[in-house]
Amino acid sequence: MFKRILIANRGEIACRIIKTARRMGIATVAIFSEADRDALHVEMADEAVAIGPPPAAQSYLVIERIVAACKASGAEAVHPGYGFLSERAAFAEALAKAGIVFIGPNPKAIAAMGDKIESKKAAARASVSTVPGHLGVIADAEQALTIAEQIGYPVMIKASAGGGGKGMRIAAGKAEVIEGFDRARSEARSSFGDDRVFIEKFITDPRHVEIQVLGDKHGNVIHLGERECSIQRRNQKVIEESPSPLIDAKTRVKMGEQAVALAKAVGYDSAGTVEFVAGQDKSFYFLEMNTRLQVEHPVTELVTGVDLVEQMIRIAAGEPLKIKQSDIKLSGWAIESRVYAEDPYRNFAPSVGRLIRYCPPVEGGRDGITVRNDTGVVEGGEISIFYDPLIAKLVTHAATRERAIDAQADALDAFVVEGIRHNIPFLAAVMAHPRWRAGKLSTAFIAEEYPRGFERMPPGEGVARRIAAVAAAIDHLLGGRKRKISGQLDPALTRERRRAIWLGAEMVHADVERDGEALAVVFEDGARHLLRSDFRPGMPLWQGRIDDAPIAMRVRPIANGFELAYRGIEVKTYVYTEREARYAALMPARQLSGIDKAVRCPMPGLIVSIGVGEGQEVKVGETLAVVEAMKMENVLRAERDGVIAKICVKPGAIVAADAVIMEFA
Repeated sequence: MFKRILIANRGEIACRIIKTARRMGIATVAIFSEADRDALHVEMADEAVAIGPPPAAQSYLVIERIVAACKASGAEAVHPGYGFLSERAAFAEALAKAGIVFIGPNPKAIAAMGDKIESKKAAARASVSTVPGHLGVIADAEQALTIAEQIGYPVMIKASAGGGGKGMRIAAGKAEVIEGFDRARSEARSSFGDDRVFIEKFITDPRHVEIQVLGDKHGNVIHLGERECSIQRRNQKVIEESPSPLIDAKTRVKMGEQAVALAKAVGYDSAGTVEFVAGQDKSFYFLEMNTRLQVEHPVTELVTGVDLVEQMIRIAAGEPLKIKQSDIKLSGWAIESRVYAEDPYRNFAPSVGRLIRYCPPVEGGRDGITVRNDTGVVEGGEISIFYDPLIAKLVTHAATRERAIDAQADALDAFVVEGIRHNIPFLAAVMAHPRWRAGKLSTAFIAEEYPRGFERMPPGEGVARRIAAVAAAIDHLLGGRKRKISGQLDPALTRERRRAIWLGAEMVHADVERDGEALAVVFEDGARHLLRSDFRPGMPLWQGRIDDAPIAMRVRPIANGFELAYRGIEVKTYVYTEREARYAALMPARQLSGIDKAVRCPMPGLIVSIGVGEGQEVKVGETLAVVEAMKMENVLRAERDGVIAKICVKPGAIVAADAVIMEFA
């Protein structure tokens, strides 16, 4: 077994690998760019080596620097994590040439499966079901258009060397093929240094189901069941689970056998994932094989009890698999949510900045529920523009899917992130969505259920009651502290028990009183609720029980009240005495003046191109500009008809969030 390994990655996956290596008694070496000098993975590792400037192309993607770091630190092997160099055969070959072991598949398997065109050909030879399409390299947009019309719309345009949803576009017509081809090539070139793309038929109403495989260097290959990853936004996975609510035991065997057959056909010898696009009728077609550890691997670990990172290390060290196919039993259900630094209310625009507060839910097992949080950040750390905006992967496991979802909802409520925007409200809203809970999924779930994007929602009656009760309880606690100030009148003479609680535009009335160790909140209709909590002013989270139900709500003080977040609902609550409420109702509302004619950048990023000129007339939906952020290209389109009066930036400029890009006349 290795004594020292280097992790050629950053963030949560580097931290995840370090944890397993530490448990195995293996020393770890981290690498870091200038932007990651104070990152968590650097602190956790036994040793750390600087490898260059913040841009990945000058640090984490430079093979020579990583090989040099291995030699300088005495690392015997390298774990690449996911992304970056994890699927580059050239990286594995460079390590082998330097006498360093690559903790991943052999270069031939990477080359065979890493190229999506060649992988589909290999899958067809191995009798794996494949999607109809054109597997040759496409030279230009004209050829792409010809092929698309031959296959029939809709089609998927994909980067041959792609991954993580980058370099991928769905086209339903001529204009979308031309624009999608250009965007896919551009993203592929900037993300992977390879602009080759291919086209295949897009399966209508598809589901994304993948099989985890493990192969050793002695010819043994097994699979560890499936994961469903259909909840995606712009082809980027957001929520994953294992097993899939679609797949039955018979289909699981078929998919597993095909995945194993493909792995054996290419001599696969590590952890890998065979991805399928599945129809609602349980039909399935090979999509691609990822020759690395997947982001969503924790759900498989929780339902099988197999540490995939440990298996990768043991396989790389030459050990045969000690696990047989008959040993793999799926136990319970696991759900994973990816917590991203992005603003769900602004079309999920990336958010960067410092984590003023970072308090994830408590990890561990209790009452048949397991909570796991894989993260690479700490409070006070910074979310950088240079890398993916993943903050953490929150995973819950329980005996049934329903209990795992409920546990995930509870854990999301208990997750506090401040300083940047995040997608926790969206994730929590999905957990409560009837279609999600019923398991009626497709890769179009988000587009279909949130066609106008994610918007702030008013709380339903049950949620509103709980939020109002907590707001009243917090106000009562604060009032009690204030009444201890010396020199005040007797509280019995001045205190009003009744409270008027504003929740957005709605107002409810309730009486608040002490009931032993609990607080009783009694609403106008006579409903009485007992609240118990150890909450103290200043805490970011109210945790306790309302009647017999455990509740967690995020708390942020605002003038005359609190912003509370619960079950995907973020609402400003204002708590007054009845007299204060009457006066507050007389205060005039602040009115916005005029209409903003500026087109502002929704996120910090690089201006890739400007699609219009000054004086040009534009219509709704026309492309105005393309902004690159977090390695993704974002198209800004006109939201109304008008004439461009002024262009304020040039291509190549780096702009901040809300910076004015252009102005309408």
